[in-house]
Amino acid sequence: MKLDKQINDLKEKFKSLNNQLMNSESIENKELIKINKELSKLEPVIIIVNEIEKIENEIKGYRFMLENEKDDDLREIVKKELPEYETTLEKKNKELMLSLLPKDEADEKNAILEIRAGTGGDEAALFAGDLYRMYERYSSNKKWQFNPLEKSETGLKGIKEAVIEVKGNNVFKLLKNESGVHRVQRIPETESGGRIHTSAATVAVLPEAEEFDVDIKDSEIRIDVYRSGGAGGQSVNTTDSAVRITHLPSGIVVIQQDERSQHKNKSKALKILRSRIYDLERQKREKELSTDRKNQVGSGDRSERIRTYNFPQGRVSDHRINLTLYKLDQFLLGEALDEMISALSASQEAEKLNKLNDK
Repeated sequence: MKLDKQINDLKEKFKSLNNQLMNSESIENKELIKINKELSKLEPVIIIVNEIEKIENEIKGYRFMLENEKDDDLREIVKKELPEYETTLEKKNKELMLSLLPKDEADEKNAILEIRAGTGGDEAALFAGDLYRMYERYSSNKKWQFNPLEKSETGLKGIKEAVIEVKGNNVFKLLKNESGVHRVQRIPETESGGRIHTSAATVAVLPEAEEFDVDIKDSEIRIDVYRSGGAGGQSVNTTDSAVRITHLPSGIVVIQQDERSQHKNKSKALKILRSRIYDLERQKREKELSTDRKNQVGSGDRSERIRTYNFPQGRVSDHRINLTLYKLDQFLLGEALDEMISALSASQEAEKLNKLNDK
């Protein structure tokens, strides 16, 4: 069985690394750090493996007693305790399988959250604003930092586009499944006939890349500076502070004009650019591992949806896992979002476990 071989290989590797550590007089510090890092990753798996082997031995002993023990009272005790060991073994085996699942190296990173109005005109911009405030409240509940890098607003609390840096513990791990097209069904305030309208907004969640994650050479980018546009008055800069950076190899373009300082706009644009390049490379790697991966964000068309927010019925439906929550108000307050995120994560884990079992 391939899983047994994988476990044996991990045990041998753990043993070998420990032996190297015990005879480390001639090993350089850099190599020692690498060995300790590998051991820290393997140790939790090995602990579970050892616990499983101990429980399996206990179960073998109990089953032997059931077959050979003549004392009826002792057999009754064994019959009562054996199922408890079997249940514990089942839980430990599941823990082991989860620990063997491939880890997403980006899970512990901060995130760049991008929200854009899709189809639906003013109503789509209003809905994008609702999503913006939902994630802002959710971040506040999680004690995360929610720092807007770019925000293009319309009237009536609408948003055409917003780019936000979200910083905290496991931000990308929790938000990554929010990427996609979000659809809303409701009666707009401007609709006198009371008809339900459908509009959409797109959400993209990118792992925030550090400088050492992505090496951007000066020869690979073109930087253009120009005067910021705006609604008039103080919001219009009188200097060439707006920055547009084009990454020539990928064609990615990032524009920043929210700050009055060209230097600050350039710094923000490079932060977003690094994250988009990092996410692009990450998606390429994942596509090589999984041919059935779908694109995170579509065109914004209402037919390309991952979730529907239905106001008349007060429900939120995620179409990837067929889960509907009748908690729309709590959801938009960021209070019921965890329930959906947990269900999506559990579904992904189950899918990965099935693939691991099929190997």
